[in-house]
Amino acid sequence: MEKKVISTKKAPAAIGPYSQAIEVNGMIYTSGMIPVIPETGEIVNGIEEQAKRAFSNVKALLEESGSGMDKVIKTTVFIKNMDDFAKINTVYADFFTEPYPARSCVEVARLPKDVLLEVEAIAIKD
Repeated sequence: MEKKVISTKKAPAAIGPYSQAIEVNGMIYTSGMIPVIPETGEIVNGIEEQAKRAFSNVKALLEESGSGMDKVIKTTVFIKNMDDFAKINTVYADFFTEPYPARSCVEVARLPKDVLLEVEAIAIKD
């Protein structure tokens, strides 16, 4: 099994000992992407804007790998407040089309940099 590291400056750099994404056997596994603007390190405000930024970061990383949002088969969305679920769904639908990827959505106590959500994805490359 050969692992290939996927990295782009169009998504936030890793803030710990991990890779932005790894490719194995034509599958792309992203780390959690938070709503950080890669160029400035700033975090956008509000759940909708944070969701747009986090999904844009996932998109940039997948495109760097040769995949794309249309090739995502599974996402996991970690949110700070389950009351934001409907707002996140609205943004989610702007980034994915039917058939939608399988998804888990989990409310968590705290996320890196105290953001409101974090998103990870699994995609095929072909």
